[in-house]
Amino acid sequence: MTTPIFPDDFNLANYYLFDRLTEGLADKPALLFGDRAYTYGDTAEKTEALQRFFASRGVRREERVLTILHDTPAFAWSFFATLLNGSVVAMGNPEAPIADLAYLVGYTRATTVVTIPRVAEALRAELAAADLRALVICKEVATGDDVLGYAPFDADDLPVVALSSALVEGREHLAAKRHAPKPTRRDDVAIWLFTSGSTGKSKANLHAHRDFAFNTEVYAKRTVGYRRDDVTVSVPRLFFGYATGTNLMFPFAVGATAGLFAERPTPESLARAIERYRPTVVTNVPTMMSKLLDFDEARQARGEAPLDFTSVRFHLSAGEALPEPLLNRFMKRFGAEVYDGIGSAEMFHIYCSNRPGDVRPGSLGRVVEGYQLKILPSEAAEPGGAEVPIGDTGVMWVRGESASMGYFQDREKSFGTFLGPWCRTGDLFRLDADGYLYFSGRADDLLKVSGVWVAPLEVEECLASHPLVSIAAVIGAEEDGLLKVKAFIVLRDEARARTEGSEGAQKLAAELKEHVKDRLSKHKYPRFVVFVDDLPKNDRGKVDKKTLKEREGRGDNPKGL
Repeated sequence: MTTPIFPDDFNLANYYLFDRLTEGLADKPALLFGDRAYTYGDTAEKTEALQRFFASRGVRREERVLTILHDTPAFAWSFFATLLNGSVVAMGNPEAPIADLAYLVGYTRATTVVTIPRVAEALRAELAAADLRALVICKEVATGDDVLGYAPFDADDLPVVALSSALVEGREHLAAKRHAPKPTRRDDVAIWLFTSGSTGKSKANLHAHRDFAFNTEVYAKRTVGYRRDDVTVSVPRLFFGYATGTNLMFPFAVGATAGLFAERPTPESLARAIERYRPTVVTNVPTMMSKLLDFDEARQARGEAPLDFTSVRFHLSAGEALPEPLLNRFMKRFGAEVYDGIGSAEMFHIYCSNRPGDVRPGSLGRVVEGYQLKILPSEAAEPGGAEVPIGDTGVMWVRGESASMGYFQDREKSFGTFLGPWCRTGDLFRLDADGYLYFSGRADDLLKVSGVWVAPLEVEECLASHPLVSIAAVIGAEEDGLLKVKAFIVLRDEARARTEGSEGAQKLAAELKEHVKDRLSKHKYPRFVVFVDDLPKNDRGKVDKKTLKEREGRGDNPKGL
């Protein structure tokens, strides 16, 4: 494989957006939002206008622009305008707790914030204390509404401007040829990608312009094969690097079309988006895949039409483990292949994946060309030692040209994760003789039960293989000072009636324990089973075990059966 090479003078706004204009795609739809379509020409015009506005307000290269928006076209305009200006993209979830967003404002030291009135009002004190050059307010919208409508926000003490006014002002500067963007280098910082914060406050990975282009070339184009005629839709929201890639950068890189919806992702809202846009590529997560199957079965049980996903040529899955039984159920029902893979904020995106015509259920596929992987003993502090034998479990190290420069304000963590061109992922994997990789959980997630290590993922996948289980999450729970396995289980709809009475719940819990005992070592079965309607999720859509563990520590979780 030829390694992608990018020129010294390089900017992602050109790579993803303005190069499409030189290819003659100005009139091709780039973004779909409800009944509205925005062409590449429309997107470029609004991007340029917003960049000129940023520059006119004194927003300089390398300064952070914090975008806290739902999945609307305005997100794309802010994203590309920031890059074009040579500034640095930082992204936040408008539905996150306000304390988390206040942390982002302070941590990023953003000089510009682009958000909605509700968030601006909640962050008024933090924004007033920040050194803001501009606070751009966008109308909060549902799918199909006009994102350019006036969004009132009363704050005389802040440099506030509505998005519509910012674009008008920017067009004036554009016509007068004022505030043109300054050139950027391929190794200039372009985007801060945040860790999930599973072990504390999120930290920003500092990524250069070429990091994103490299992964786009080797993963999006060469491995899974994005095409110009694709239409994409995503369950994860655009502020999350997984979706920023799959539902904005990757389709734009090939001249495809990204379909957006601002509502919270649910089986209902996703089904509406798929019906409306008829996408060919859907970015998914295992939790939603399970819910879609249950939703589809419930619809048919009520005599309604089944979900129609016939337009989809492939689904993407990442972010959490995809149990083999769930994958098989999903592909059998909906037909299209699912390309499960693993990536990280440290590497920007996916570096190990299943791919067209090469899906091995239960595995995360093979290494993406352009990356190098090693499976090393858990105690290895550097990547130079011997790898574990084929079939044994160890910690994955990855090398590739999309690696982060390190974590902002965390030198110690950076030194422990990045060693030269290598990144220690902290993920446990085993490699088979054919080069396929199997995820075994996080090295810091293992439980020591009866003196023996237990990988929660292994128990979760075993439970998910039971025909009545939709999804499971496993944590450790103490009893008389000893650590035990505790499972939180969401049942499929047809099984929930079995747990309505205490006797039925106890019988089903015992059945699930025996299911695990029959398939795994006896010490791995869950001593406690808790039936729940749903599992907590973090803002990336992953099952939030951190919350489950915190509740367990406070004694807020049910003891279980």
